[in-house]
Amino acid sequence: MYKLILRYTVSWLLVAGILLASFVRVPETPMEDVPFADKWVHILMYFLLSTSLWIEYLRSHTRINYRKLCVGAIVLPVFMSGAVELLQAWCTVTRSGDWLDFVANVAGVALASVLGFAWYRRRFLKR
Repeated sequence: MYKLILRYTVSWLLVAGILLASFVRVPETPMEDVPFADKWVHILMYFLLSTSLWIEYLRSHTRINYRKLCVGAIVLPVFMSGAVELLQAWCTVTRSGDWLDFVANVAGVALASVLGFAWYRRRFLKR
């Protein structure tokens, strides 16, 4: 377990930050008038999380287990996103679960995965 924490430090910090941002009451801001501003934030959060998982996995492994990589960098962030949205809907009174937020989260993971696959192909498949 200690190896996982050290190997994926940035990703663990991003998970903690996303969870904190997902359940803390957000004060009103002038950005609320911008249409879909929160969706862009969701895309960015999960793009950064998935990108960090891709980078930390690819830089710390010489042999790539494709299944573990896909589960860790794609499936787990999507699962976490869905769980957070459901918990917001069922367990909080100040936040609400939103399907469009989930779609934005998945879009962030998908965007990071496209870049991750490109980096993977460039770095490992050219050998």
